Amino acid sequence: MSLGLMFAGQGTQHPNMLPWLDEADPLVQRTLAMLGITDWRLSLGDADWAVGNRQAQVLLTGLDLAAWNQLAARLPAPAAIAGYSVGELAAFSAAGVFDATTALDLAVLRAQAMDLCARQAPGGLLSVSGLSRSVVDALCEGAGVGVAIDIDEETRVVGGPADRLGALASRASDLGAKVGRLGVSVASHTPSMQPAAEAFAAELARVKRHAPRLPLFSNATGGRINDGAQATRVLAQQIARTVRWSDVLEAMHARRPACVLEIGPGSALASMWNRRFPDVPARAADEFRSSDALVRWVDRHMP
Repeated sequence: MSLGLMFAGQGTQHPNMLPWLDEADPLVQRTLAMLGITDWRLSLGDADWAVGNRQAQVLLTGLDLAAWNQLAARLPAPAAIAGYSVGELAAFSAAGVFDATTALDLAVLRAQAMDLCARQAPGGLLSVSGLSRSVVDALCEGAGVGVAIDIDEETRVVGGPADRLGALASRASDLGAKVGRLGVSVASHTPSMQPAAEAFAAELARVKRHAPRLPLFSNATGGRINDGAQATRVLAQQIARTVRWSDVLEAMHARRPACVLEIGPGSALASMWNRRFPDVPARAADEFRSSDALVRWVDRHMP
């Protein structure tokens, strides 16, 4: 038994996240330079800037990896690693598929490909909870949108044009669902992003990659990644495919971690885990005021 590690995606980024992060970390500074800013917390206070696809994907990839780099030497080697949406870039890097600098460069290219696609087919994402998969599938078919993320039996994220999402939200609310718009400006993980997936695949083909050194699981398949070629293939595919997060969580739980740590903004992934697997505690790095407190929490759960 050991540690499960999850990297968050975009949508919940906020100025006060990761309060213990060392701002002088070279990876943090590289991220700021790539974005042309000097204070990322101040920048996240601008709501329009914070939800921009390029800013969010680059910022979260850099900060997530900087946070993990500051923790890795003090924690057990993960028994399972996964990333949620763009969090896969950090997860793949943490597992050894490519280095952190490459992950940051890929975040820029991924965002550019998705933004170009979004300009041709604008859209967004909407969370829907409280309805069964079959009901949400029927609502999506009726509204002409797609399932972007399959979280569990009663929680899914759907994506598509804003007006269609509005119509689906109204119908879902009438059926008693809880709905909420995510802070993103593209219909990620739906077929409308297929041109972006193909463009990103071409960029990934140029990247030097390795087989994961640690157990790594894929959004696109829900299964374990075994080699570098598979890693880059599924990393591109997930842009236009439903994120099979429910399957990812099952696969991670099968590795029998003693506890699970979420790195990134908010605590959505940890909450998902705790609802599903109350026998294995999960916490978010964002909940701790210091890295020492985080490390002590993990240590308490190690056999």
